[in-house]
Amino acid sequence: MGRDIYEAFPRARALYQRADSLLGFPLSKLCFEGPPDELNDTANTQPAIYATTMALWEVLAPRLARVLPRVAFVAGHSLGEFSALTVVGALDFDAGLLLVRERGEAMRDAGVVAPGGMAAIIGLSDQAVAEIVDRVNRDGQKVWMANYNSPGQVVIAGESAPLERAIALATERGAKRALRLAVSIASHTPLMRAAAHRLGAALEATTFGRPWAPVVSNATASPLSDPSEIRAALLRQITSPLRWVESVELMVERGVTAMVEVGPRAVASGLIRRINRSTRLCRVTDAASLGAFNLEALDR
Repeated sequence: MGRDIYEAFPRARALYQRADSLLGFPLSKLCFEGPPDELNDTANTQPAIYATTMALWEVLAPRLARVLPRVAFVAGHSLGEFSALTVVGALDFDAGLLLVRERGEAMRDAGVVAPGGMAAIIGLSDQAVAEIVDRVNRDGQKVWMANYNSPGQVVIAGESAPLERAIALATERGAKRALRLAVSIASHTPLMRAAAHRLGAALEATTFGRPWAPVVSNATASPLSDPSEIRAALLRQITSPLRWVESVELMVERGVTAMVEVGPRAVASGLIRRINRSTRLCRVTDAASLGAFNLEALDR
């Protein structure tokens, strides 16, 4: 990821070089060349996605200068919340990069201590999935609701055996799809308590500023501007479910009609479209989409 913007845009190249220097290893080379098993280690994946997102933003931001004063909110899905905070000045790039590296290492190590996984359940209501989770947990097993992604799409997480049981029950109940995700940790659940302990110390040691636009928290689905509340919400996020549907609905209810997603994976746009089809969306994921970006299409 990111090679095209590194080669095409000096601002992006400078940011990748800054990341390499801060981390003490060539993150940029890992982004561009892999190997995949090393890049897919969440301790590397998280800073790689963060750095690539911010490199895209470095190029895009000057083109948005005219409309930035009208931005009502920012938000990010899971790791993306750190990028959102950096965009609005609550967190500088250097601090954000070191935080997401620590977050990734802490989550990876917590997954060794408390192994788990995640599964997407598609085509059932939140209530139906919650009932499945409750049924599995009656036997003292551990599965939780992890991501409320969109209507009809929930991610659950927990220990491997009960997770497989929940997948089977979801299929029996009529889910369109119920499948394991390619991760070996149970993000956004209490199995990440050890990671939360480490991340909490890193968050306390990090200076947060007041953002120039509120950040809608994944953990609370509420807009935050107070640095202490932002810090607490980032910590809570790691062991609590992502309330993405509520977050998007809040922004729409408060007048947001257009959103720009910045990042190499473009996951959020698809979820947003399922939550509110009338929202105008633009995705910036690579050099081609940067070149095709049309502010006028959003600024109507």
